[in-house]
Amino acid sequence: MARLFLGIDLGGTNIKIGFFDEKLTLIEKVSMPTQPEKGPEFVVETIASAISNLLSKNGFSKEDLLGAGVGCPGPVDLKKGVIENAPNLPLFRGFAFRDALGRRLNIPVTMENDANAALWGEYTLGSARGARDVVFLTLGTGIGGAVIANAQIVHGHLDAAGELGHIAIFPNGRLCGCGQRGCAEAYASASNTARRAIEEIQKGRKSTLKELLLQNKMLSCRDVYTHRDSGDELACEVTSLTHEVLGRLCAVIQNFISPEKIIFSGGMIARGDELLNDIRAEFEKYAWPGRQDSVEICFASLGEDSGIIGTTALAIEADREN
Repeated sequence: MARLFLGIDLGGTNIKIGFFDEKLTLIEKVSMPTQPEKGPEFVVETIASAISNLLSKNGFSKEDLLGAGVGCPGPVDLKKGVIENAPNLPLFRGFAFRDALGRRLNIPVTMENDANAALWGEYTLGSARGARDVVFLTLGTGIGGAVIANAQIVHGHLDAAGELGHIAIFPNGRLCGCGQRGCAEAYASASNTARRAIEEIQKGRKSTLKELLLQNKMLSCRDVYTHRDSGDELACEVTSLTHEVLGRLCAVIQNFISPEKIIFSGGMIARGDELLNDIRAEFEKYAWPGRQDSVEICFASLGEDSGIIGTTALAIEADREN
């Protein structure tokens, strides 16, 4: 009998499923639309059907499947296996997703916050491998976060640790979606980088981005960086502030947690060395003298697979403990 495990990354838009052996070798992965408007029971059935197809396609049976891990958007109650109030999954509020999926698959299911799961993937096979104290920051619609301290995921009270994007960088600054002012997320997430450019154009600032905004009724973070590359003054100012905020955030994290590594992930890291070097330069301005070299600031290496790798690794660990 084979010993197989599943990693599931549940998102508001897509579900990713990875099919692994017990050595974390990927056998196959699939992705499908979540369709959260159809409700959690529908999503459980969608996942179960996809898994059945994966088993059949690769010549395995249900008896070969020993466990699954699932990463869910927060906040979550890990003790109860409940999705509490994920903004992109409103119909899932209070739904005991872990147990519902476990009953449907008839295997043990381990549940984790999606950012924690992604960090655990990097810790197991990626950029965090070999470190015992790591911070993980995802740059997307918001700034997600996760922390490993002394080789353990930090969950905190109510499983709510790791909301590092809501550290206030500028007191009384921009209003954040969380209701607080001055959060790092309000300035330096991908969506807020674009939003700040839009706001400046609406105030009358000249920019080569204006024509694009009038044409598309919106701007993306990628648009702003493209115009930065062309030397647009506004785009350069907006993205430079993004980099400054991220560097300041790293300095705060260093003082509070003292990690070996701070790892960035998300679409913005496609900017490569330019982004990383700017964050490092800003970090060095605000870090304690003599401690600038005590933390490595780097990018995630597993891409979109970090979540399914992390959840599978957690499922394998749970199986070994039992």
